[in-house]
Amino acid sequence: MAHLFRQAVALRQAGRFEESIAAYRQVLAVDPAAPDCWYNVGWMERRVGRPDAALGAYEQALRHGVTGAEEVHLNRGVILMDDLNRVDEAERAFGEALRLNPDYAPALLNLANLYEDRGAREEAAALYERLLSVDPACWEGLARFANLKRAYATGDPLMARLETALARADVSPADRASLGFALGRARDLAGEYDAAFDAYAVANLASRASAPSGAPRYDPQAHERHVDALISAFPEPIRSDGSGGDAPAIFICGMFRSGSTLLEQALAGHAQVTAGGEVATLPELARQLAPFPASVSAIDAERRRVLADAYRAAVARLYPAAQVLTDKRPDNFLLIGLAKLLFPDAKILHTVRDPVDTCLSTFFLHLDHAMTYASDLSHIAHYYGQYRRLMAHWKTLYPDDIHDFEYDRFVRAPRETLEPALRFCGLEWDERCLAFHERGSLVRTASVWQVREPLYQRSSGRSLSYAGRIASLRAALDAFYPRAS
Repeated sequence: MAHLFRQAVALRQAGRFEESIAAYRQVLAVDPAAPDCWYNVGWMERRVGRPDAALGAYEQALRHGVTGAEEVHLNRGVILMDDLNRVDEAERAFGEALRLNPDYAPALLNLANLYEDRGAREEAAALYERLLSVDPACWEGLARFANLKRAYATGDPLMARLETALARADVSPADRASLGFALGRARDLAGEYDAAFDAYAVANLASRASAPSGAPRYDPQAHERHVDALISAFPEPIRSDGSGGDAPAIFICGMFRSGSTLLEQALAGHAQVTAGGEVATLPELARQLAPFPASVSAIDAERRRVLADAYRAAVARLYPAAQVLTDKRPDNFLLIGLAKLLFPDAKILHTVRDPVDTCLSTFFLHLDHAMTYASDLSHIAHYYGQYRRLMAHWKTLYPDDIHDFEYDRFVRAPRETLEPALRFCGLEWDERCLAFHERGSLVRTASVWQVREPLYQRSSGRSLSYAGRIASLRAALDAFYPRAS
């Protein structure tokens, strides 16, 4: 028994999670009241992509008196929120963690973030203030609190608080990035554009420094080869034979910061539409097909059916009541070939925005390290060029199944821009689509607060305020996309 337990621990420490889970479960078959074993199983079940099994293991840990129960409730809340879209249950789990430990900073941070996603600004602000009273050095909490503020003026005390935090030598690169992006936004809102650009530049440097050791860096030539491979793997259009059924979602994609969240929330005002947000399923299926896209040539009809059924099952589990679902993951433009392979009748809404505004707004956004191009303007410009090249290929293959939705036109002429998109999706006009800012829907992207406001035009042409700092970006874009000049 002791030997088996040591083996389970060693396997977990080595990252061999499936084997470790099996070993822990053998221990639990003999001693089912071992809460720490249940905790470890729960932690690993989530890492291998089985959130329901993780919840069950954590429940057993609680039942058998695990120490630090607030952490278990926190972990359950994160799974319910991030993996299963069971937001009300997640809120209760975070609340239970705080009932056990009212000063538990991770639960305060996660619950405040949940309120942000719901658009509950005042409730989120109150929790961030409570968090910062418990832990004044919670820099992520300070950055999020600062991002709740609608307007800034020069000399704002909260802006000064961000600057003071950034001046400290003990702030980690990850926290420095969060604080720097918040300071850049504050200075932008205050009209201090040169200072804002400087803050964003420093934030992006910190973001790169905070990447895990050995994390990939953006390689322009490698990305060009990947786009070449996608074009080669999908040289011809895939036509429906009528046997696969309708696509379970409308795919919304394009560059980050091109209006995809705004479009999805507008569509979600329709009586028939449910906003699915950034569904992870299509990229996960691509990972299962590694090496993708080289593996595409070996996918037969039966394999296609299995993959399509897996996608359907995943979205049905997340949104069981959805009549028309949107899958809004911007970088799914890389996977349009896969989407059409699985669902030949799939409709693609492609969001487009002024290229310079798009690239600059990407530089101003704190994106995940997986977006390796996003912290360097020259890399963003190169990535944008490859995106345009790939989209030109997809649109050649599927001219009738890809609809360009122009952000800059939408903010000027809402109905005239949105109504054709609805028709493209087979939907009639619904006036509620233009009242997206009045709904309390869940939004889990960087645009969470923009879509809580009525349509505005101030982000259209925002790059003009930074004209003196982005000449190289304009030149790089103009090299392959002259209309950007």
